[in-house]
Amino acid sequence: MKKSQGPLQVGVIGAGYWATYAHIPAILAHPRAELLAVQSRSQAKADKVAKDFQAKHAVTDPLKLLDLPGLDAVVISTTPNMHHAQAKAALERGKHVLVEKPMTFTAAEAKELCDLAKAKGVQLLISCPWHFTPHGMAVREKIRRGELGEIRMISVLMTNPIDKLLKGINTTPTHDASNVYLEPCLGSYNDPAIAGGGQIYCQISHAAAYLSFLTGLRPKEVFARFAYEGSVNDIYDALTVTMENGALVSIASTGATPMSERNYEVRVYGTKGIALLELWRGQAEVVPFEGARQAWPPLAPHELYPERGPMLNLVDAALGLKPNGSDGRLGYAAMQIIEAACESSRTNVPVKVHS
Repeated sequence: MKKSQGPLQVGVIGAGYWATYAHIPAILAHPRAELLAVQSRSQAKADKVAKDFQAKHAVTDPLKLLDLPGLDAVVISTTPNMHHAQAKAALERGKHVLVEKPMTFTAAEAKELCDLAKAKGVQLLISCPWHFTPHGMAVREKIRRGELGEIRMISVLMTNPIDKLLKGINTTPTHDASNVYLEPCLGSYNDPAIAGGGQIYCQISHAAAYLSFLTGLRPKEVFARFAYEGSVNDIYDALTVTMENGALVSIASTGATPMSERNYEVRVYGTKGIALLELWRGQAEVVPFEGARQAWPPLAPHELYPERGPMLNLVDAALGLKPNGSDGRLGYAAMQIIEAACESSRTNVPVKVHS
């Protein structure tokens, strides 16, 4: 918790596409936060972002940002290949950290960050906006209270039209393109050395974290198949995951869909009932084996994917106002699944998750 009663001073490392679209506007919108500094590899770009968003400092060196006097928290919104080193440097300095997904390249790196945050007594969040939808939080509470009984099976279908990003055909964002301040740089999504991989790192990082978010369970074993469609990155992914309690999970995901069609169906089957969520459509209901079906009102369009939720929660958690709603341990669980899935796809055998 921040000891001072003043606003939380936040820095942004990687002030590019997503930071300027989601994280920086969230900082500016929070009454208890201030944008202290922004970092970009280009000084001209850093200066422009700082001017346009009223940051006090503009730098090119991430370590220079981390050493600024008064800095309390930092957003790591660079490309995935930089997440571990930059988040580690921030945590070592005792800063609260929000790190973009995928959290790291490996599960060991993610675990190191979680252990370091615990040792330093600071907040570590993984940037997964779906952890902050009203439906997701409501269903999560029902599952955690045991209203669905023991979880036995989960089915996930997740699509988002990003295949052109993954193939490097263009860099046009799939979110609100009319409101994009900066487009992604070429390579940020399609170069495996920078992004880690394709659909598995970019999108299943969401779905894999969501499993532990909803249920509190951790993965035990993964069997996976990837299809590449002539790309260096995986475009179609199918995973079978066994959770620690024996629950069976199927995840099907691709970025090769029309711009007009997105799916994020999550079906949770327990011994006392089932939960049905369609996150892209803002629909959720719980159907018990005995008793009445409960359906929540559909979410408004702006509630479907609360892009600012992770940053707003970082401020609240750092100030002790709210609990951490997207703990770094969820990112670690996701990296365990991602790492095992990549190995399974290469070796054609199920892979045990290393705990």
